[in-house]
Amino acid sequence: MKKSLIIAVIAMVTMNAKAQVYLDPQAPLEQRVEDALSRMTTHEKIKVLHAQSKFTSAGVPRLGIRQLNMDDGPHGVREELEWNTWNPARWTNDYIVAFPSLTCLAATWNRDLSALYGHAVSEEFAFRGKDVMLGPGVNIQRTPLNGRAFEYMGEDPVLAGEIVVPYIKAAQANGIACCLKHFVLNDQETDRFTANVNVSERALREIYLYPFKKAVDEAHVYTIMGSYNLWHGTHCCQNDELLNGILKKEWQWDGAVISDWGGVTDTHEAATGGMDIEMGTGTDGKIKESEFTYDDYYLGNRFEKLIEEGQLPMQVLDDKVRRVLRVIFRTAMNPKKVIGSQCSEAHYEACRQIGEEGIVLLKNGAHPQPLPKGGESGQILPLDFSKYKNILVVGENATRSLTQGGGSSELKTLRDISPLEALRSQCSMFNVQCSMAYAPGYTSGRALYDHVDTVDPAEQPRLKAEALEKAKDTDLIIFIGGLNKNHRQDCENGDRESYDLSFGQNELISELARIQKNIVVVMFGGNPYATPWLSQVPALVHCWYLGSEAGTALANVLTGKVSPSGKLPVTFAKKYEDYPYVKFGKEAYPGVNKQVYYKEDVFVGYRGFEKDKVQPLFPFGFGLSYTTFRYGKPAIAATADGWTVTVDVTNTGSREGKETVQLYVGEQKPSQQNPFKQLRDFTKLSLQPGETKTATMHITRSDLQTWDEQQHRWVLPSNGALRAYIGASSADIRGKIDFNL
Repeated sequence: MKKSLIIAVIAMVTMNAKAQVYLDPQAPLEQRVEDALSRMTTHEKIKVLHAQSKFTSAGVPRLGIRQLNMDDGPHGVREELEWNTWNPARWTNDYIVAFPSLTCLAATWNRDLSALYGHAVSEEFAFRGKDVMLGPGVNIQRTPLNGRAFEYMGEDPVLAGEIVVPYIKAAQANGIACCLKHFVLNDQETDRFTANVNVSERALREIYLYPFKKAVDEAHVYTIMGSYNLWHGTHCCQNDELLNGILKKEWQWDGAVISDWGGVTDTHEAATGGMDIEMGTGTDGKIKESEFTYDDYYLGNRFEKLIEEGQLPMQVLDDKVRRVLRVIFRTAMNPKKVIGSQCSEAHYEACRQIGEEGIVLLKNGAHPQPLPKGGESGQILPLDFSKYKNILVVGENATRSLTQGGGSSELKTLRDISPLEALRSQCSMFNVQCSMAYAPGYTSGRALYDHVDTVDPAEQPRLKAEALEKAKDTDLIIFIGGLNKNHRQDCENGDRESYDLSFGQNELISELARIQKNIVVVMFGGNPYATPWLSQVPALVHCWYLGSEAGTALANVLTGKVSPSGKLPVTFAKKYEDYPYVKFGKEAYPGVNKQVYYKEDVFVGYRGFEKDKVQPLFPFGFGLSYTTFRYGKPAIAATADGWTVTVDVTNTGSREGKETVQLYVGEQKPSQQNPFKQLRDFTKLSLQPGETKTATMHITRSDLQTWDEQQHRWVLPSNGALRAYIGASSADIRGKIDFNL
């Protein structure tokens, strides 16, 4: 009797298990989704569509369906917060590696490093038990004042799209969903919650949507974050035309849209406008701590009531739940999700390597402007510490932690190597007699999110005087400054107030240069800036934010252990007024009466500089090396889907180096309505001294399409006479070749 009962129970459990397709990781994804959906009550469906804490959304405990654990990225896992507040949980095991900023990654122009980045950072997310990484970001850097531009990938949609795809593929291969942000037109922090962006349909498609579509088509990104701003008068987190019309229907995307925190403002608009998971809507707790609970979210009880009363059809709810279930089965309930690791040496090595290749050498010689072919006289870099006895490092960023601050991307690191620490270490290896003194020169206060810290007015002149006094006894000055992650610098929730550097740095650099001509200027930051002192200094290096291995990466480049190979993903203007949108006044930025007009249209960044015939300080794609490269004659050949362009590149110097070869395409007879030329492909070559390699790049027919606003579709140009430009930057063209459609 007992034996038969046991057999019956086993049989019942087995039959039930077989019926539970949603729990079978080997079953096709859509079968799992439909099976789970069929078992859920209306209330359970509603529960998975909104937060249950600051950074989690609910699963279905009754069915064994797991919740989604989210956390801020994209440069590392944010420290753990309390369940219901923005307060740190004060764990002792949530220290992580800070990876370089995404502007730095874009400056590498290296798809392989993008994949390495995505793999390494997702391993840390997995080890911390996360399912969704809130990042990366591909909003376009149309203004150098954007406080959040350091989280994005520059001014060009093709570069951003090409770099973001390997990152997403590698991260999601580890079972971590990327949440690509911010969809779309979130290109400034000023009035980010209320600004309505007015942009032509063509510019929207060709510039601002392009990298998102690339991620959807080629990386199959699992989740996308809606943006705070409005488009066509409706918030993007509940914009039917954007989320349903373009993203889900036109692009046939099957993932889930997650709101930016607090980005949902209306139940009916969110329910019908394509929002799938609502996060961060005005609550700091559950019933015991707040009268407003997570169930009171717009996609909570209020949405459920609309469904139960028949005001909205069940298929609206079911479509959202299907999308959320797909994410859960791809991540939290994915048996192939990696265990991951945290603060491994492999991750620090990846951080260092990305940082080294992202550093851009902007000037290296006595000439006040970079020469066309990259060669300059009187080069001071790489540094030979054996030549100097008394070295002075000046600048707050030599010692300041640049992994703290910045808003949601702030990180809690296990170790950070500062530039001063790394330079002193390398100096002592080269020359035991070397003395390296330090003077901050200025102070910026603590890193704060929503206001600028107050600094003692007497402190700045005192620190400046100290630095100038120490400079008198030196034979080399290394100035390490730039921006930081304070409010009104490179920080979420506020834009920069000026194109100039803050804290008196311009004046300090000029006075230091008058005292000592051997001065190397090193700048950190996610945005361009004015350089009125450039003609006074022999070298300028731009570093973005380099993460935990910042000091090591910088020191290796300055001393020549690594030859710099970074190229600018943004244009540096001589003055702020040169940026394409500025001539259109406040309507173009920061907006008037909460209306922002992108009047420069498709002429963003280098496209606008070329149209206006304005020479930039440092052009898009520019970056020097410690070696030199010679380009051969380009060739073009038709293929089944377009054309292949090839060009031989030779390292003509005495050092190993890497060169990014860039392919631009334009009309043979440029028209006013189209950019003179646009980036279409690139490749990065590693070359030994004297070595020649062939750079191979591609043009597809879709690369040549423009958006026709009358027909509302992509069309090939009517003028089929085209020209391919091969260059070391957008302004340094080494070869041209014509072809026809």
